[in-house]
Amino acid sequence: MNSADVEKILEYKFSKPELLRLALTHPSCGMPNNQRLEFLGDAVLQVCVSEKLYNEMPNAPEGVMTRKRALMVQERALYSAAVRFGIGEYLVLGKGERNAGGQLRASILADTMEALIGAIFMDGGFDRAKAFVIKMLANMETDTWRDYKTELQEYTQSLVLGVPEYEIIDQSGPAHDRSFTAGVSISGDRIATGSGKTKKDAEQSAAKTALSKLNTK
Repeated sequence: MNSADVEKILEYKFSKPELLRLALTHPSCGMPNNQRLEFLGDAVLQVCVSEKLYNEMPNAPEGVMTRKRALMVQERALYSAAVRFGIGEYLVLGKGERNAGGQLRASILADTMEALIGAIFMDGGFDRAKAFVIKMLANMETDTWRDYKTELQEYTQSLVLGVPEYEIIDQSGPAHDRSFTAGVSISGDRIATGSGKTKKDAEQSAAKTALSKLNTK
């Protein structure tokens, strides 16, 4: 692992390089690994996003901010950031996990992003970790923050069409790089399908397509 390359990507230089290596070390390598930093980074991320929403949504009730935060810190959003940064290339994995393609696995990449946040927090304090989180969010595709399933349900209920129903109709690829296809039905009729790396992503994709079709009509 080239620490300088990762620091350049993160736009942060560690005073304790061992924290960076630890953040990139998967549990498949044994101990020590990045699980404790992941735990810490998750908490720091939650606080940073909570503060951001509190300041940017002064009139929003708690429930709205809670749902928005959940979307911004979900695996899909963190995985998107990890792919954009190219973090998979620098992961330290056990031989078995590496051979199984762990550097591509969405859950591993998302967990690593949380560990990196935790490492920056331990190395430079809250303000530096916050700056990294804000930068990460600013460059993130806001599409990952939308809850299309909720939007579709609210839309269909407003038209008295009932609650959308989802089913996984196909899956393909190896275990480390699986793709799912979901279908969504309204009043018993399938109106759209969508694909994703997880079942939830596939359902979100199907809901997004369904909304586009319904709004077009």
